[in-house]
Amino acid sequence: MSDPGSRPSDVAAARIEMGFFLGLLVVFSLLFLLILSDFFQPIFWAALMGVLFQPMQSWFERRLQGRASLAALMTVLVILVTVLVPTLLVSSAVADQGLQLYEGLQEGRVNSGAILERVEQSLPEGAVELLERAGIVPETMKDRVSQAALQAASFIAGLAVSVGQNVGRFAAMFFIMLYLLFFTLRDGGEMLQRVMWALPLGDERERGLFAKFAEVGRATIKGTLVVGGVQGILGGIIFAVLGVQGAVFWGVVMVFLSMLPAFGATLVWLPAALFLLVGGAAVKGVILLLYGVFIIGLADNILRPLLVGRDTKMPDWLILVSTLGGLTAFGISGFVIGPIAAAMFLAIWTMFGEAQEGGLTAGSVEAFGLSRSEVREDEPPLAKPGPEVSSSMSSALEEELGG
Repeated sequence: MSDPGSRPSDVAAARIEMGFFLGLLVVFSLLFLLILSDFFQPIFWAALMGVLFQPMQSWFERRLQGRASLAALMTVLVILVTVLVPTLLVSSAVADQGLQLYEGLQEGRVNSGAILERVEQSLPEGAVELLERAGIVPETMKDRVSQAALQAASFIAGLAVSVGQNVGRFAAMFFIMLYLLFFTLRDGGEMLQRVMWALPLGDERERGLFAKFAEVGRATIKGTLVVGGVQGILGGIIFAVLGVQGAVFWGVVMVFLSMLPAFGATLVWLPAALFLLVGGAAVKGVILLLYGVFIIGLADNILRPLLVGRDTKMPDWLILVSTLGGLTAFGISGFVIGPIAAAMFLAIWTMFGEAQEGGLTAGSVEAFGLSRSEVREDEPPLAKPGPEVSSSMSSALEEELGG
């Protein structure tokens, strides 16, 4: 029954008031997101790095007797030294060897026509006739390969110019990320509590989604950096041993291409092995081919499932598709954003499906695909945040997010 003291006009006024308030909430939320849109990547990386380096922050806090600001500053300095200095050294070597490769292509020291002549001479007569019937004329192929080499040289030169022009913007975004990371490390627990208090999803669901974000982000970063670093180092070493020009350059290219599961680094070492085989260095070509299959490829096949697939609990094909889609949509940051988006998509729909199938209560752990080991039963309910809210995470969330 309706309250006899309430009038229809009061109910209508309350609905108008609530509708107007929700409209303001949506409008100003969208406006704020629009303002922050150009800084999406620094914000994303600050949040992700805050999750990854939370254990280091906690360690510094214990050593510094709870001084969170000083601990956050020390953590940021460690990140700055361990990331920025090696990046500058490697970038300098890559730029130098990329310039040498560009000059070699421009001056003709890399003679693609001579390589094709050797290929033509090594083929039996019947094979040459079959190629000509198929419309593949050696003379035409020489022109095409030479044109492709010039285009590759132009691409390298354009890439170098683009990198030089964007150094300022990259540096600005990098230091914005570090600035945001300081506050994420220092106040991350309070920020998380406030977000979970405001979201109308229920504490258990929110904990599960934040834990999934941390789990997939940590696994993707760890897997990509380890697999890419290992493949890049292995590739750079064998290129240097075999005397391939630009060993450091191609090693770094392997690191970036290794973001693509299964075949990323192959796009570098396989063409190099084929060029060595047809270019008169058959022994080196065979060595690089065997090394690529059994050493570089084996590193990907062993390490990636252990570091990425096991922790993300996603099939390899989904990791590949989400990584490619993320790189297309978000650039270099997409190799993390893509798998995280795919994992959150699966987690949300799994939660919804199990809740629908089991008819369980909306706030229960099982209804949303979480095991009892992921959410502690003795976790107290979140209180409305106020001045008394602690700046550190609760023990259960720190265990999940800090790894």
